[in-house]
Amino acid sequence: MTCAALATSFAVAACQHPAPTTAPAPVTAAETTRDSTSPAASAPTESTTAASTTSPAPSPADTANVSKAEVSKTALQVFGDSVTPAATTGEAAEAAAALDLHPYETQERVAHYVKLFSGDARERIETRLERGSRYEPMMRAKLRAAGLPEDLVYLALIESGYDPNAYSRAAAVGMWQLMTGTARGVGLRVDWWVDERRDPVRSTDAAIKFLRYLNDQFGSLYLAAAAYNGGPGRVSRGLERYADDLQGTTGEDRYFALAEKDYLRTETRNYVPQLIAAALVAKEPTRYGLTLRTEPPYAYDTVTVPASTPLAAVARAIGAPLAQIVDLNPHVLRGVTPPKTAFVVRVPTGTATGFDSAFAALPTELRTAYTRLISKKGETLPAISRRTGVSSERLRWYNPKLEIAKKTGRVVAGQTILVPSAGVLAAAHDVPDPAIEIYGSSKSAVYHTVKRGESLGLIARRYHTTTGAIMRMNGLRKSLIIPGQRLLVRGGSARAAKSSRPAHGKVSRAKAARKR
Repeated sequence: MTCAALATSFAVAACQHPAPTTAPAPVTAAETTRDSTSPAASAPTESTTAASTTSPAPSPADTANVSKAEVSKTALQVFGDSVTPAATTGEAAEAAAALDLHPYETQERVAHYVKLFSGDARERIETRLERGSRYEPMMRAKLRAAGLPEDLVYLALIESGYDPNAYSRAAAVGMWQLMTGTARGVGLRVDWWVDERRDPVRSTDAAIKFLRYLNDQFGSLYLAAAAYNGGPGRVSRGLERYADDLQGTTGEDRYFALAEKDYLRTETRNYVPQLIAAALVAKEPTRYGLTLRTEPPYAYDTVTVPASTPLAAVARAIGAPLAQIVDLNPHVLRGVTPPKTAFVVRVPTGTATGFDSAFAALPTELRTAYTRLISKKGETLPAISRRTGVSSERLRWYNPKLEIAKKTGRVVAGQTILVPSAGVLAAAHDVPDPAIEIYGSSKSAVYHTVKRGESLGLIARRYHTTTGAIMRMNGLRKSLIIPGQRLLVRGGSARAAKSSRPAHGKVSRAKAARKR
């Protein structure tokens, strides 16, 4: 089978989602259908090996702290018919550093992926393992502290190729490819300003919570991995359906026995073999013909800055390239810390000393994220864009509540509009609204901003809907539309379209097409 053909079979998961589109795993996943899940309950012990903290942290720390009751409540709200979490049994027993690999290396699917990873996909695996070497010390320490095998670091290889900014067609994000609902359920911050699924440290905590819960529920790490991909509800129902056939099968053999029943979806049946194969190859790269270079470990200090501080100002204060600050803070989405509260920013190790005085000495304009202007009568957003030199799309980023008249397309006069500085824009990520949850809710809304020359019929064809449906969802009496107008094209309702602010960012049909 060619690499192109294999690209449809490599599973990428965390609550079932297609493969990341910004940083694909070695090969991409087949599409899945979302099953109900319940996030894990108990929090792993925080490791201090990844960073040293030099300033107090009024914003969330680098661990996800949330009670079992909170997780269960949120999970049930998000996933509906989730399996009830097993009772907590106290601290997890210390686990071996390794998964049980060798008894299964001759299993047909495992052998297939070992051949692939050491053959046609070898260069891609090498690239991703080298990237992952930066995060492995931190991830292994956290897994060890949580009583889980350190070999589970290779689950992130399958998920995203260790890319913190990986983004899937299903809107799953980060190294561990978490959906918005799952991430929030285990205590991560996911909003317009900050998406901790992109944070290597916080997302690892979240994934560990989920995996610990699944391992406690199923008593098997391989069944836990299958549930991470396919959902614990499906795995639980499969075990119940085939209970008689599986009687006498114990330990990790239970996963393979269930996988033989043709009950699990193809991508879930392949997921565990991929994990085993990835671990086998990564642990003995020379044996499998891989040549790996190790990157310096992920390490940082922290500083505390006021609300709405440009990352560019932090970079200037410590004398570091802006790209380095952005790299250490991938979860800060808009090039500026969130409004209203102080925020902890990561900086290169050894640069935090003297930061407060250096930051205070910066010119005011460098520490200021925005200038403000008042919209004039009859002004359009493109006109304001020309006046400020900032694109209409980016003006919307920083003015999510901007009011634009539906009929005329003109900005309502008298509004204060925030115009981001060049430093803010230089550090901003052009990413969709993290609140967009493509799978799991019929209420998920997709919006389209009308471009010059577009007709309602053209937009309807693009989104595989009808002009009548778009008109009903947006309360339009006529098919007349104007450039800059935002239309609800999928999900929500006419009432929601009238009363709710549209989601930010663009979601392609490929990202919104499937429900898992």
